[in-house]
Amino acid sequence: MDQLWNVLNSINAVIWHNYVLYIVLGVGVLFTFWTGFCQFRSLTHGISVTRGKYDDKDDPGAINHFQALSAALSATVGLGNIAGVGVAVALGGPGAVFWMWMVGVFGMALKTTEVSLSMLYRNTTDPDNPHGGPMFVASQGFKKWGMGGLGKFIGGIFVVTLLVSTITGGNMFQAWSVGEITENYFNIPSIVTGIILCLLVGMVIIGGIKRIGAVAGRIVPLMCVMYVLAALVVLVMNAGEIPEMLKLIVTRAFSPAEAEGAFLGGTAGYALLWGMKRALFSSEAGQGSSPIAHSAAKTHEPVREGVVAGLEPFIDTIVVCTITALVILTTGSHNRGPEATFAAPVAVVAYDADADGTQDLNDADTPLWTIDSTNLPTRADEAVTVSGKWKGNEDVFVIVHAHDNSNTGLNLHRLAGTVQIDGQGDPASIEWISFASDVPPTIDAPAQDLYVEYPGPSLTGHAFDTAIPGLGKWLVTLAAWLFAISTMISWSYYGEQGIVFLFGEKAVPLYKILYCVAIVIACAGFITTDAQLDAITALGTGVMLWANIPIMLIFGAIAMKAYHSYGGKLKRGEFKSEEHEPASISDVIEGKDVE
Repeated sequence: MDQLWNVLNSINAVIWHNYVLYIVLGVGVLFTFWTGFCQFRSLTHGISVTRGKYDDKDDPGAINHFQALSAALSATVGLGNIAGVGVAVALGGPGAVFWMWMVGVFGMALKTTEVSLSMLYRNTTDPDNPHGGPMFVASQGFKKWGMGGLGKFIGGIFVVTLLVSTITGGNMFQAWSVGEITENYFNIPSIVTGIILCLLVGMVIIGGIKRIGAVAGRIVPLMCVMYVLAALVVLVMNAGEIPEMLKLIVTRAFSPAEAEGAFLGGTAGYALLWGMKRALFSSEAGQGSSPIAHSAAKTHEPVREGVVAGLEPFIDTIVVCTITALVILTTGSHNRGPEATFAAPVAVVAYDADADGTQDLNDADTPLWTIDSTNLPTRADEAVTVSGKWKGNEDVFVIVHAHDNSNTGLNLHRLAGTVQIDGQGDPASIEWISFASDVPPTIDAPAQDLYVEYPGPSLTGHAFDTAIPGLGKWLVTLAAWLFAISTMISWSYYGEQGIVFLFGEKAVPLYKILYCVAIVIACAGFITTDAQLDAITALGTGVMLWANIPIMLIFGAIAMKAYHSYGGKLKRGEFKSEEHEPASISDVIEGKDVE
């Protein structure tokens, strides 16, 4: 298994090289200027379109603009906002949030462009079941240039990356995150959560895009309002910290962040890396996934849906991700203090690999180290108030000085372990994981502190609990379930459209079965740490960017011509005849046609 993670990390090191991030951000800047700052049009005209002001029941498509936006948002506003932001801040520090903002702003232009392209090339042969996405852009676009074979090939490459991302970020990341936070708070085995999720998602995706749109149209507004209101309560309680945190976000984006508490520190480049990776994963800007959902929208004006799509990164990243980040930062959760202290000093010693029959230390490329004590210290009273007493299986760590950490510019590292249960079912000891370092690790004396790891959504939940004990337990767990279900049903549709492109409709039932099985696999102990979580999601997001960004650049001029043509018509008032009073909110949510 370790070899698998090493391979994934090696691949991610290439596909997530800093230059790749610069290119993606640069493409967002390019289309921002090319469209004349389409962000403003999305925030004005896009809202009117979403409200149903231009809806026509006779337009080709299966769902209205609001449901298309909800279906796309259900895949983006989700655990990327809870777990992804937590990972970004925990590893990249406050500066990561600034780079999330940049992705959010310029991602609006990326979304507008990629969705406009997919709408221009979508297949509406069956008006009630349209097909679209970058694979159809490549296939039909190159065909018009007399290179149909090349278009099919490039479209197929995109679909392969789409399926990788569907199984990893759109499925396994979501299932694991829900399983992890549910087990953390309620001690329910993750595998049980996986089985329940499998059944719930399966019942929805059987109904196709119309049922997905209907479910998403109800879940997304509910979960966003619920989550944002609770977060605002926490921010009001910590209002005095907000100005300082906003200042810290900007300054730490361009300067190293110092180590404090559980936070190991980080370079400005590391903040950029984590901010952009998590924001791109959360918003899917430039990834080419959400155009598949938007292609189902009822409209005869392709760019109109592109303008609506520009709202996605604003809602997802500028609003929801920022609120989550501020909750974590203002409560001090990312640089939290220890939750226990060893009664007697502990030390780092050479790891005796022969003792458990794994490998001879002399055969290892790098010396291995561990802690000389397995004693489990008592959790501090304030930690018990927030997180409860030891339950067993908690991931814990001590901070050690060892070799230089290229990610932080310091020599601090985490030496991790897991709380073990005794024969009576009570937490009794710590099983330490070996730590590789050429430099003998040391622990600061007299501090002998033990920290608890809060991977993914657990850090966000811990932040809410810090402000109001119990809030994170119930709110974030409920939000995680809703977010994960909505995300998985939307991503199942994305993958389904890829399967249709490659193999046709007959392969869809088998695909849906395999998709649901992957949910259970993700909760069966396959993923255990933040690093493994990142390796899975980074692979899915990264390969799609490599496939979709070239498609956007090749056909970008076509999208821009259509965008400016639509903008000209809008300015000249040519759409006045199509305008009407928007439908009621309930009718818009339920997707009822305007009569």
